[in-house]
Amino acid sequence: MAKTVLVVDDHPVVRTGMAAMLRPEPWVARVLEAGTVAEARRLATEQCPDVAVVDLRLPDGDGAALVRDLRVIAPACALLVVTMTNTEAGVRAALGAGAHGYLLKDAAPEALLAAIVTVGAGGRVIGAGVRDGATRPADRPPAPFDQLTPRELDLVTRLAGGMGNREIARELALSEKTVRNQLAIITTKLGVRDRIEAVLLSHRTGLVPRRG
Repeated sequence: MAKTVLVVDDHPVVRTGMAAMLRPEPWVARVLEAGTVAEARRLATEQCPDVAVVDLRLPDGDGAALVRDLRVIAPACALLVVTMTNTEAGVRAALGAGAHGYLLKDAAPEALLAAIVTVGAGGRVIGAGVRDGATRPADRPPAPFDQLTPRELDLVTRLAGGMGNREIARELALSEKTVRNQLAIITTKLGVRDRIEAVLLSHRTGLVPRRG
């Protein structure tokens, strides 16, 4: 059965290049293109794509958050992240949000096509070159972070990555008050005094790698 593929990337050359590569494929019914999170949400709502290829860096939001949204908007849609981001935190956030695959943009065209086919058929793909250890989110996170819910783990990962309350609230479509309240719950669960200790603990346990 031919599939509808949604390509989400803010770089026109990359986006149109992927679309041009996909359109001749016999298993592709049509290709939709979006350059922003808002446009991707609209197209997913209206067109119900079978597969979405999503970049992590978008001008109006976070690709991992978009993956989470697409799981709700189009539950049957297979989700493949294709990005230049190759960090443990980035892969963890994407797979934790529900992505079925993670591929780097320097992958060969045939590898990209194969990955789209695989996730579209219900499989999972981790592309060549993804950093060692980056796919560990499929395992339990290190203690005491293993007692957090997926949303709490996502939130503390973003905090440890340098985001403030306002940025986290915007990307997760929450109020700043909700973010503050959830962080208070998280610090209690982790047994730390405040958000600073939570960040230090995340680095010390290897949940999020130290910068530099």
